[in-house]
Amino acid sequence: MVKASRPYHIFAKPAGAVCNLDCAYCYYLKKQSLYPDERFFLMPDDILEEYIVRHIEACADPVVSFSWHGGEPAMLGLDFFRRVVALQRKHLPARRRIINGIQTNGTLIDEDWCRFFAEEGFTVGVSLDGPEEMHDAYRRTRGGKSTHRLAMRGYELLRQHRIPCDVLCVVHDRNVFFPTEVYRFFKRIKAPYISFLPLVEPHLGPDGGVSSRTVPPEAFGAFLCTIFDEWLSQDIGHVKVQVFEEAAGTALGQEHTSCIFRETCGDVLVIEHNGDLFSCDHFVDREHHLGNIRENSPADVIDDPRQRAFGRLKHDTLPGYCLECEVLPLCNGGCPKDRFIHTPDGEDGLNYLCAAYKRLFSHCRPFLEGLSSLWHRTEPEYPSRPPAEAPRARPAVSRNSPCPCGSGKKYKRCCMGK
Repeated sequence: MVKASRPYHIFAKPAGAVCNLDCAYCYYLKKQSLYPDERFFLMPDDILEEYIVRHIEACADPVVSFSWHGGEPAMLGLDFFRRVVALQRKHLPARRRIINGIQTNGTLIDEDWCRFFAEEGFTVGVSLDGPEEMHDAYRRTRGGKSTHRLAMRGYELLRQHRIPCDVLCVVHDRNVFFPTEVYRFFKRIKAPYISFLPLVEPHLGPDGGVSSRTVPPEAFGAFLCTIFDEWLSQDIGHVKVQVFEEAAGTALGQEHTSCIFRETCGDVLVIEHNGDLFSCDHFVDREHHLGNIRENSPADVIDDPRQRAFGRLKHDTLPGYCLECEVLPLCNGGCPKDRFIHTPDGEDGLNYLCAAYKRLFSHCRPFLEGLSSLWHRTEPEYPSRPPAEAPRARPAVSRNSPCPCGSGKKYKRCCMGK
């Protein structure tokens, strides 16, 4: 039994790209084309068990984290996830724990799902793009109907059952110009943790460019700055916003927890419905296919020279413009999937969102410098807030990893930000 040499995470997609919705911007729906001869996407029980066994064996942490994604994983039904937890119990060694998280569009969540999540200790992420009109701009059913009310029904049920529930908001051309409305909507529904995911859809071909849905970088920067100002003045310590948590962590001398902002990447794998393993959620293609769970342990894959090289490319291909940038430690060039524009002097490999991140991290620099000074006890005053509300230092672990305190909860749901 070989343990992974470094921490890793796996996004499991037991239904592949299958979904009950037809969101216009979904990058994963087209992944069905990788399996043109298949009509039925469901992870078979033997592959499911092999995955669970190998992941438990490879994970060096005392608490093993499973993350279920799609497509829409809830389409597999409750019986599938009952089999999941039964197999996890069957193979869980003594003195170890398992936590499960699931990312869902929320439209299929009902009382039965909520009871199951509560009983089994699942954490849930719900995709919401803000108020109804903004959410429904691109998140529609296959018949073109609204999904906001269905998603909110699921979200409210989760809250009623006191299930830890995060919000993932895709920021696009329809909601990016309304940061206050979007943020206050999430505060109104009492979202405790919010991730803002900028939509970037590059056009393939010689003409380049991006889709009309793509968020403009300058507007996204303004969006984040506006929300940051309200968060700092009213909500710090009460609402967690992923990108702000990442920035605050650097002020406390901690490594980034998000692969988007880390210096290198490659430690978040994907397993598809048939057991195929890929380098990253945004690189599920034949070029980045690393093997199959039947033959390959996650420990093998995470240390595969191809995966190591994939992770290093993020840093090794940074243009000189980035290497000289004063906010490089805060963004580290961003996600490689978005690095397709030219620098001002014509060099390849600049992140499409560079202007957004540079604006945000420059804007929040006084706060970060004050926080760092407070943490190192070289300045007597906390920037804009009382010292009692200063975030504490965090260990360098992913927000979705088990909390180092041993509670069995995800880090983001336990000691992160305390």
